[in-house]
Amino acid sequence: MNIKKGDKVKVMSGKDKGKTGKVLQVFLSENRISVEGLNLLIKHMRPKRQGEKGQRIEFPAWINMSNVMIICPKCGKATRVGTQTTANDKGEKRKYRICRKCKQTID
Repeated sequence: MNIKKGDKVKVMSGKDKGKTGKVLQVFLSENRISVEGLNLLIKHMRPKRQGEKGQRIEFPAWINMSNVMIICPKCGKATRVGTQTTANDKGEKRKYRICRKCKQTID
């Protein structure tokens, strides 16, 4: 998994190209993510009772994972993500995400 909830990402294509935001939700099976403040859709809600007013609700729609890149917290650049496994003295292996530009761990 390259992108996780809470990561800061930059949109590389689409109507919000060049904008950045924080990942709110990740759906791995559908290969899509939801980013805070990007790809906003407007839903019109009817009034439920007499005397109430209708509303316009804005919510972030899905973006395909292939259209975004993670922003490295160390170097601040949009980068591809690599993985690296390390083993400790007990023989337990751990997998880390690394920045392909500055070679620092993202996790």
